[in-house]
Amino acid sequence: MFLFNSLNSFMNAHENNQYNPRLQSNAKDLRYRMTKAEACLWKYVLKGRVLKGYQFRRQRPIDQYIADFVCLPLKLIIEVDGITHTYGEVANNDEVRQAKLESLGFKVIRFEDDEVLTQINRVRESILGVIEEIEQDQLK
Repeated sequence: MFLFNSLNSFMNAHENNQYNPRLQSNAKDLRYRMTKAEACLWKYVLKGRVLKGYQFRRQRPIDQYIADFVCLPLKLIIEVDGITHTYGEVANNDEVRQAKLESLGFKVIRFEDDEVLTQINRVRESILGVIEEIEQDQLK
């Protein structure tokens, strides 16, 4: 029975893009406490399927992490990093996190808070470029 339950949990996680329901309440809290940069990216770029019709989700639990934004059909994760992400242990944790998410088949792109707040059109164009790259790769 244990083996069946473990296999069933693995299959459900795999089919659901490694969704982790144990982090659901933390993710919900983070959605209500988005940083200014995250809120701007969501409101002006990602919300409402405005990027080629793709749906993005905010604060999505994936494996043992919560991704800032994810588009599941593209397996694209967008992270918005504050100044603390450039230092020591936080930067190291980000590298480990990104490697794990990429090992699960996701593409991870990062923007700094300042980029989002001062160059949102460039950030939007950058995301569109990545979407087009992924679309081309999917055609192969």
